[in-house]
Amino acid sequence: MEAGSNQSEIRIQVRYSETDAMKFVYYANYLVYFEVARTSALAALGHPYWEMEKRNVLIPVLESHCEYLKPGRYGDNLTIRTLRWRSGPARIRFEYQVLRGEELLARGHTAHAFMHPEGRAIRPPREIVELFPDWPGLAAKPSPAA
Repeated sequence: MEAGSNQSEIRIQVRYSETDAMKFVYYANYLVYFEVARTSALAALGHPYWEMEKRNVLIPVLESHCEYLKPGRYGDNLTIRTLRWRSGPARIRFEYQVLRGEELLARGHTAHAFMHPEGRAIRPPREIVELFPDWPGLAAKPSPAA
């Protein structure tokens, strides 16, 4: 991951158990790939999720979305590209691209809030939220006075 970049990548080889009867990557596994990429990105940034949990900081998924463009298959070497954004004062967003070489197979996103293990929303730790640049869509939202 480049210093100062909000992008990271991981590589995954599709295992046989991740495919369906059509020999395509089973659709739900793309969300698993997103989770693996997100966890890897946080660890590479020096804030592994398991360490955040020890500090009573959880980031549950509020929303997930995936568009399936082309099928992945058993044995494919995939790259999961992850972009991270701040989408509000206590919300973050990850965007994902699943590629086979330069070919885009799927894309999607997940949205997260910061929460205490007791279930209440919390203010995110500054050193974590600073790793997330403002989401471009955040600036495009109209102000309440508009």
